[in-house]
Parts: sequence; structure tokens; C-alpha cells
Amino acid sequence: MSPALEERAFEAVREQIDAVCDRMNIDEGCRLRLGQCKREVTVHFPVKMDDGSIKIFTGFRVVHNDARGPAKGGIRYHPDVTLDEVKALAARMTLKTAVVNIPYGGAKGAVVCQPKALSQNELERLTRRYATEITTLIGPESDIPAPDVGTNPQIMAWIMDTYSMAKGYCCPAVITGKPIEIGGVKGRVEATGRGCMISAKLAAKHLNMSLNEGLLVAIQGFGNAGIATAKLLLKEGCQIIAVSDSRSGVYNSMGLDVEGLVGHKQETGSVVGFKNTETITNAELLGLQCDILVPAAIEGQIIEANANSIKAKIIIEGANGPTAPEADKILCDNGVFVVPDILANSGGVIVSYLEWVQNLQSFFWDEVEVTSYLERIMTDAFVEVLRISQREKVDMRIAACMLAVRRLAAVMVVRGMFP
Repeated sequence: MSPALEERAFEAVREQIDAVCDRMNIDEGCRLRLGQCKREVTVHFPVKMDDGSIKIFTGFRVVHNDARGPAKGGIRYHPDVTLDEVKALAARMTLKTAVVNIPYGGAKGAVVCQPKALSQNELERLTRRYATEITTLIGPESDIPAPDVGTNPQIMAWIMDTYSMAKGYCCPAVITGKPIEIGGVKGRVEATGRGCMISAKLAAKHLNMSLNEGLLVAIQGFGNAGIATAKLLLKEGCQIIAVSDSRSGVYNSMGLDVEGLVGHKQETGSVVGFKNTETITNAELLGLQCDILVPAAIEGQIIEANANSIKAKIIIEGANGPTAPEADKILCDNGVFVVPDILANSGGVIVSYLEWVQNLQSFFWDEVEVTSYLERIMTDAFVEVLRISQREKVDMRIAACMLAVRRLAAVMVVRGMFP
């Protein structure tokens, strides 16, 4: 994300919420509460490096709102992450959980670091120390972290273990996105990508298209979400013509060998140089002639300067906040159907909810049941957002925000305010 976007990331979300509150005549008290984060914590902590030196790292944990249930949100490891960015992501989580109607609020966490530059031992020490710093804030009934950019199931396992050691007993429900061996849920790794695939299928159907017609797909970001999305859309009959990572991208107009590309990335660390492909930039990928574009990398990729170059008929926002507010109007005017992040990429938090419930009840579902539940929740949410979009004559992003704010305001009004 550019510095300018970073500085106003939370303000942009707040402006979106304010605009929806104006449209819906939302209670002023609810508006004020949604315009601020409930809790913002910054921690600075030491970590012993492999060479014996000490480094000080900065971490954050933000709860935006917990009116509808325990706060929920991932932990990001990234060298450029800021408190403002974390606040914006926490607010988006509040909206996301409300859109898909699961009993959570919104939170987010982060550590300013480059995880790829750390050894496994350094990564573990950093994670356990960060977990110790926020142990009094998180908990199965209060604030439940999960993986995000730069983190993975192993890191979640270290956090769960650290928290459990502080409590004196095993607490698997404190975190989601864990390995299966310690209470993780089947289907969690693919959940965000599966949600994107379901969103793409429903969007295509709305536009009288079908994935099995061989629709052309370009995916920016080839991490867990991007890979799962590519595999699932390919299985549905699409052609994946381009993907990219943080370095660059690859393109083949006849379609990519996705499985081979995954193997190539595992071996080399990048998609660049894969056989039978043309190297392209991330900017070129966004402007490709395709049916479906999936921005699944980081925030602020589709901006006012490049929005007019997008030729895709459908955008499925696999990342959080990939489209700048200034670009939204351009995309809408150009007839691009955008499924917003708070709906499109909610598969991860839906399945995380199932993992949390399993851990609390010590009762586990199989992957077929998990996938079925995910599809039902995603479909119900998509249909409701589309209904609002058509009735109110607004785009899907505004409609999704309206649905979320309506549910949040209803809960806050009924609960009242203490004291």
C-alpha cells in the first residue's frame, strides 16, 4: 500500500460507514461507536536473535467492535504494517462478520517484521513473545486471532501453546487457523479461496454467465488464498490465464498449468520463470482482457490511476481493501461487477467460526459438512446483499456495508449502553 493510502486507511473505512449511516438514518450513538476502535494496543518487545543480539519489535492488537460477539481477526507479519492499517482491517472484520451473520465482532493484529528474513527459531521466539504481550487481551470469549498475511498454522500453534501455558491448561479455542493435530478444522486452508470461488459462481450466474464456459481468470497474489482460488475455479471449468506474486507475474493466454505452477513456486519461491509463460508485471495483470479478476494480494492495488484500464467483467476481492474508494466509482461507471472483500473473502472467517465452535464443544465435523456449511452461509449472504443492491440501486460494496451496519446497529440499540 502507498504511504498516502496507509495514512488514511481507517479514515476511508470510517467515511464508508458514515455514508451508509446517513443513508439509513442510523442512531447517532451507533454511528459514533462504529467510527472508533474500542481498543488499540501497541507493544514493543525484545527478541533474542540467532547470533545472540537483541532486536526490538513493534506489535499491535486492535479491537474495533465486539457488540455482536467476541472480536475476531487475523495477525499479520509484514515490514510495512502500520497501526492505521490494522485499525482499518479490524473495522473491515466487524463489517465482514456482520455481513455473513456470524456472532463475532472485528479485530486485527500485526507485528512489524519481515518473516522471510527470520529463521524458524527466531520466528518462534518472536511469536511467543508477541503472544505473551497480548495474552491478557485475547481469549476464547473475548478476542480470537487467526492467520493473515505472513503468518500460518504453525505460528497459530505457537500462540495457542503460549496462551495455554499462561493459563495452565490447553485452550485450543483461543485461536483459529491451527493445524488439524491441535484442533484445527478440515477445509480451513482452502476456505478463503473457496469463498472466492462461490462468490465468482454466484456473480457469474447473476450476469447470465457460467464458470464452466471456460471463463478467463487473472489472479493477483499467489499465496494460500490465491492458490486455492485458482485450483477451485479451474475445477469449475475456468481458465487461469495469469497469476502474480510480490515479485512479478506469469501469463499464458491458453491457460496455466496451475498444479505445475504451485510446484514451481515451492521450489523457487516465485511464479516467475515457469515454463510456457510470458512474464508480466502486477500492473499489466490488472489490465488483462479477462472475465474475472481476483485481487488477492494486499490493500490498495486498484486505484484511480489504473481503474479505467481494468477490462474484467467481474472483480472478486480476495484481499482486504484491494480497491481504493476513488476507484470504486470508475469501476461502477464502467459496468464492472465487484464482489467486495467483506463478502467475497469471508470464507476464512466462516470456517474459523466452525473451528472455534468445534474447540468449545469438543465435537468435530468432516470436511464435506464444513464445505456445505460454508457454501450455504456464503450463498445466503450474497443473495441478501444482491437484493439490497437492486432494491436501493447501489453497488454491491455499499449494499454489503448497509447490511452489516443494519445488523450492528440493531444489536447495539437492543443491548443499550453501560452505565
